[in-house]
Amino acid sequence: MGFLEFNMQILRAIAELRTPLLDTIIGLITRAGEETVFMAVAMIFLWCVDKNKGYYLLLVGFTGTVLNQILKLTFCIPRPWQLDPTFQIVESAREAATGYSFPSGHTQTGAGTFFVLARQGRGKALRGACVLMGLLIGFSRLYLGVHTPLDVVVSLALAAVLSQVLYQTVEEAKRRPGYMFRLWVFMLIPAALFVLFALRARAGVAADHPYLANYTSAIKTSVTILACTLGAIVTIAVDENVTRFETEAVWWVQIIKVVLGLGLVVAVKAGLKAPLYDLLGQGSFFADGIRYFFMVIVAGVLWPLTFHFFSHLGRK
Repeated sequence: MGFLEFNMQILRAIAELRTPLLDTIIGLITRAGEETVFMAVAMIFLWCVDKNKGYYLLLVGFTGTVLNQILKLTFCIPRPWQLDPTFQIVESAREAATGYSFPSGHTQTGAGTFFVLARQGRGKALRGACVLMGLLIGFSRLYLGVHTPLDVVVSLALAAVLSQVLYQTVEEAKRRPGYMFRLWVFMLIPAALFVLFALRARAGVAADHPYLANYTSAIKTSVTILACTLGAIVTIAVDENVTRFETEAVWWVQIIKVVLGLGLVVAVKAGLKAPLYDLLGQGSFFADGIRYFFMVIVAGVLWPLTFHFFSHLGRK
């Protein structure tokens, strides 16, 4: 029995557990691994908890995405239902399951987010709950049938290692002024190499290749990661030299900051899409890069300009 066939046998065994109720519950759990949840948690940390810890979470997410996508394009392993056409997945999960299978990007993002929360959490119960949630996101990908155990285990391992190794960035940033800025400038190297890697991989693929969309998706991801990295560099530079925004505020003001701030970022993401596509072409990678760059600038530079006002609300 081959290794991939062993993975498929495990998936078939897990598929026997499916029920309509579990499909709904697991579908909700898997949503915790989406990009929107990752960005929301990062913004909450950046605006309301600790800026360096927010940058740490973004570092774990961006670095994990780069490694994950490079592995996908290197090994080119198809999805479980493509390996075995007789294998049935939970249909509601099919639309979001794009790209090659190994390793699981969804697990990488979700587990990375919750492992970071566990690393910074106070109390064993909270840390344990965060770790459990990260593991459940990985299991959800198996239950839904969109990834193999190999995909999930490798992603969980990468998320765990990155969350531990990069935690030192928070401690170093406290001791060494300018350290976080220099680290993000260094991040330009792997981000730029990722763009070149994705473009080179796409160049060798024929126009009728069955997995052409996977390579196109990788280029889009690489460009957005590079754009977000540039945005983070600008954000940190402006904050260290101009803004120096504070994260403290009373609890109900923090809620207002988060709700209005996230609404603004989402509005920028959605509002710039159509005009940039009209200007640069439908599905343009440069349009997506510009869009994500401005999202980071709004979240890290423009919105924090209001925090001085918010900090006075609710205080006697």
